Amino acid sequence: MTVTINKALYDEQGYIILPNLIPPETFEALKEACEHATAKTRTGSWPHRRTVGRQFPPFDDSNPDSWGVQHLMHPDLEEPAFAEWYTSDALINAAKELLQCNEDELQMELFNLLINPLEHNFALRWHRDDVRENATAEEEVIALGLWTHGVQWNTRVLSNDSCLYIVPNTHKLPRTELQRAQSMTQVPPANPLDMPGAIQVTLKPGETVFYNNNILHCGAYNSKQRRATLHGCMGDIRGGSTRAKNVLQHGLLWMTEDRFRDRLNERGKRMLQALVDMKKGVQGDLGYSQVN
Repeated sequence: MTVTINKALYDEQGYIILPNLIPPETFEALKEACEHATAKTRTGSWPHRRTVGRQFPPFDDSNPDSWGVQHLMHPDLEEPAFAEWYTSDALINAAKELLQCNEDELQMELFNLLINPLEHNFALRWHRDDVRENATAEEEVIALGLWTHGVQWNTRVLSNDSCLYIVPNTHKLPRTELQRAQSMTQVPPANPLDMPGAIQVTLKPGETVFYNNNILHCGAYNSKQRRATLHGCMGDIRGGSTRAKNVLQHGLLWMTEDRFRDRLNERGKRMLQALVDMKKGVQGDLGYSQVN
């Protein structure tokens, strides 16, 4: 299945929506795997989750309600469909086109699942994934200039998804004073569309939005609206250690174990080695990109 990618549009606005990236047979396998992973998380048999009340890593067990499932490719989750999709031709080709890199430059990073909480509505504040809310305009310009060696994506699996809000073009521009006023707080917005320039991104089942995760964005989760959205990212080695904190903060020690590596195809093993090499190249505790 060939998908046309408008790289110029992605570079201009900081995101792009692709339909039909996942073949039908793969989509059904992913849908079933998402249902299994969600059930394991909600029953407590899978402990790696995003906790209501915690917007960013580190997550904890302070609330039994969850808004995400972490580490979909972990061998203990026993859902091989996730790693198979992460290393598939369709996803790899899209990443290569958007990053303008060769396959041997791709770096394995994160693959998680966003789900609706059951008991609470939940929201994320306006943020850039690896730039603090109190950064000056000058600091933002420097950080955004470095953030060109990775791509993040959301793929809708169940029904429509309208949880993501973004401000196009802010992946390359510092916030205006009006935008800063609405993104300097730890509190999520009552109405995300009050942010100047904001749009709501709606995905139909099977659609994928690829975006620069330092674009200004937020999320709003309705506990009554069922959600299962694959949420991943991939980098390329030309970025060196620029993505290290944002990736390694999620706790990826399990990805260095042979039992994970041995389950991957050859493409996956090469991508994993790039991540391991990045991890070895950084010193000390990198901390976290954001604060809760």
